[in-house]
Amino acid sequence: MSSTLFRTKKVEQSILDTEEPEHALKKSLSALDLTVFGVGVIIGTGIFVLTGTVAKDNAGPATALAFVAAGIACALAALCYAEFASTVPVAGSAYTFSYASLGELPAWIIGWDLVLEFALGTAVVAVGWSGYIQSLMENAGWTMPAGLGSREGADAFGFDILAAALVLVLTGILVLGMKLSARITSIVVAIKVTVVLVVIIAGAFLIKGDNYDPFIPKEQPVEAGASLDSPLIQLMFGWAPSNFGVMGIFTAASVVFFAFIGFDVVATAAEETKNPQRDMPRGILGSLLICTTLYVLVSIVVTGMQHYSELSVDAPLADAFKATGHPWFAGFISFGAAVGLTTVCMILLLGQTRVFFAMSRDGLLPRFFSHVHPRFKTPHRPTILLGVIIAILAGFTPLTELAALVNIGTLFAFVVVAIGVIILRKSRPDLPRSFRTPWVPVIPILSVCASLWLMINLPAETWVRFAIWMAAGFLVYFLYGRTHSRLARRDAGEEQPSVGGGTP
Repeated sequence: MSSTLFRTKKVEQSILDTEEPEHALKKSLSALDLTVFGVGVIIGTGIFVLTGTVAKDNAGPATALAFVAAGIACALAALCYAEFASTVPVAGSAYTFSYASLGELPAWIIGWDLVLEFALGTAVVAVGWSGYIQSLMENAGWTMPAGLGSREGADAFGFDILAAALVLVLTGILVLGMKLSARITSIVVAIKVTVVLVVIIAGAFLIKGDNYDPFIPKEQPVEAGASLDSPLIQLMFGWAPSNFGVMGIFTAASVVFFAFIGFDVVATAAEETKNPQRDMPRGILGSLLICTTLYVLVSIVVTGMQHYSELSVDAPLADAFKATGHPWFAGFISFGAAVGLTTVCMILLLGQTRVFFAMSRDGLLPRFFSHVHPRFKTPHRPTILLGVIIAILAGFTPLTELAALVNIGTLFAFVVVAIGVIILRKSRPDLPRSFRTPWVPVIPILSVCASLWLMINLPAETWVRFAIWMAAGFLVYFLYGRTHSRLARRDAGEEQPSVGGGTP
């Protein structure tokens, strides 16, 4: 039993499976496309919201240091992802990496985890996008009909038609091809980054040095605690701890870390990259560096424009400009946030469909979903199925309590990938590695420790929900996946590998 649960799939066989005509994805992405994807998914509501929350409740002007600390934690994981993605350029990201290093059951667990992470992430972002659009519509004098607006916090029956429509439109774009998706993402990311840069440059002229005193607050203002009840923060994270001093910086880092979630999605596009050995590390690390720089600059500007104790929670950047007599920027920032969230939603949906496709191609999910479109060469079946499910989820479900599952799912994936790097270095030292994580096993161990520390900070109810989802995953695996996987069929002599096969 244990030998079958932990049978690994050879890297060579994973790559050969991608060359089967009916299961082959089109290679069309460059390093620039991957970097744009990374920036597109990382920069979302976090940059427009989190700065005010953590500055007011945790770190004050030292929020910039919290972003640096969170960026370092992500960089540790990114180095591990870069090695795997360039060595095993196959769709599925952490799922595929786990299959090659840890075995089938761990791979299934991480794949099941990623399906949940990306699905909820897409739905949460779609709801957030709907909220921004409705706000802009109201500013223009338009109001959504009752029952068709945002469902967050609503008790009455309703359907968020904007959130559902966004998911369905993006589903159609993803079916039509990765190059089209990349072009649309490039345009939207250019608009989003332009908005952020305008905010940084314009805000720099409104900075007052007195607002940086004290740079690291030692105690919390009386009024700061109110931000803990922010519905948007609860929607995105489900929690917001409150303490100050040096430890406040690290507490803030555990919050703003979630503004970086998404760079791992770049790894899911490895199979559709023209030169993954060279371009995957560039895309993953480049997008992370760009976003960390923008986050730090934004936090410096906003805490310099307005004293941290006076920052708003739901719209700190927009309200800081209002407080300094420049209300026009409020609508400009809301427009940037709404535009930016479209790429976040699309790339999360992209990541989920690629993980689902890879699991289906390996037989752990029905092989029906592993066939690509004959013309567009995209996994159209899982894309349509998951797009419809997520559209319904985003339309009907207030996601406050479920959103924190996105956080724990991402961190769990980081832990598995870091451990996988260490194991694959020992089990397959002969593999050609165009990018090598430096200082192995030190960097992977530090990545595991950083991720576990951030996971510990999550509330107990999040762990309970995560355990329930994992238990459901074990049930599906033992009832279906274990006996239907391609490795199981090859072990039984029902299917012949192209070359080699799974190792027991």
